[in-house]
Amino acid sequence: MGQKNKRVDGHHYGKGRIAAATYADKTPFDEITYLEGKLILKPERFTSVQSFRDFGKIVKRTAKAVGVGFIADPDADQRPEIREIIFLDTSDFRLYNNAFILRRRIRYVDGFPVGDPEIVFKFRHPDEKTAAAVDVRPRIAGKYRIKFKAEALPLKNEVGGYRILYSHNCQFGLSQAHDADKTSMLTLTRVFPTLASLKKADAEHISLVNEGIVEEVLLPLGQLDFGKGQVGKCDIALWRTRGEHKPLVGEFAFQVKFPSLESVAEKAKKLAAQFFVTLQEDVEGWLTLGVTKTGMVYRLKGNEPQSHE
Repeated sequence: MGQKNKRVDGHHYGKGRIAAATYADKTPFDEITYLEGKLILKPERFTSVQSFRDFGKIVKRTAKAVGVGFIADPDADQRPEIREIIFLDTSDFRLYNNAFILRRRIRYVDGFPVGDPEIVFKFRHPDEKTAAAVDVRPRIAGKYRIKFKAEALPLKNEVGGYRILYSHNCQFGLSQAHDADKTSMLTLTRVFPTLASLKKADAEHISLVNEGIVEEVLLPLGQLDFGKGQVGKCDIALWRTRGEHKPLVGEFAFQVKFPSLESVAEKAKKLAAQFFVTLQEDVEGWLTLGVTKTGMVYRLKGNEPQSHE
């Protein structure tokens, strides 16, 4: 495995540093503090929770083969988590077509919603500097969290490499935003000024993308240990439409958080890349290439994925 040459689209994550640039208020650009690896999977492979666990066994085997530690999650033997996800956009998908994504996620326990619905606003782009330059901070009185991620995906047309999308995220609970009309573009551009150029009229509203409500069935698998303190959770999920239960897409994902890219040991970076590429080869029959989960939702009624995806 280590002797083979693997193709990579774009530069290796962690190779480029954003110069001392600032947003309009002189705050320095956000820096990448998360690495995510995502494999988009054929939804028809998941017909029961046992399918999730079978995939988890492959993940554990691959991790062992390349020297990555694997710590099983005790909840992997429990029932999957259920979450409801909706995407919001203009009728002509102006947000998504300009690399923005707006979604709401609600967690369910025993059939009932629990906790504060989570709002996620993100700008996702294949160029790191472009992604960093977009100020995703919300203008709200409440609390929020910024996550700037390097997301590794397989190459669009072949197994055996990876490409990077840079995802500049803002997350907050719905209770932290107090505007009465939360679907108004006037409200949206006030909360997220970076969207101002996309507003056509004050009376304009955003609505449910393709009238689709996504039901996410998620099972935690465990933790992957890449060494030098770089440990991240991994899970597997199935997205399907609520009501029809039409399977849309599956996904295996892992995420590692770090103080800064410079703090990550080179050996840990290489091991993460090796694991990601090797796992693709080990689950090739499960893979769907060239798409993202969000892209599949937008394609429900024919909108093609954009170049930034």
